[in-house]
Amino acid sequence: MTKLPVVSGKETVRRLEKAGFVLVRQIGSHLMLRGGEPPVTLSVPNHKELKPGTLRNILSQAGITVKRFDGLK
Repeated sequence: MTKLPVVSGKETVRRLEKAGFVLVRQIGSHLMLRGGEPPVTLSVPNHKELKPGTLRNILSQAGITVKRFDGLK
């Protein structure tokens, strides 16, 4: 298993946008992105540091590997 990077919510959104996701709205402290094939909606908390389980779940829903996500710097 590849080690997860320590990233903020905004950094996660920035990397997901590079992967083709689009920021569609913000509800409170959660940023909502849409994209992927088939299309999925992701909810990313806008925290200073995401917990490893939260980040792994977001990447799983997005269909992005940790290695690819780490390469989207």
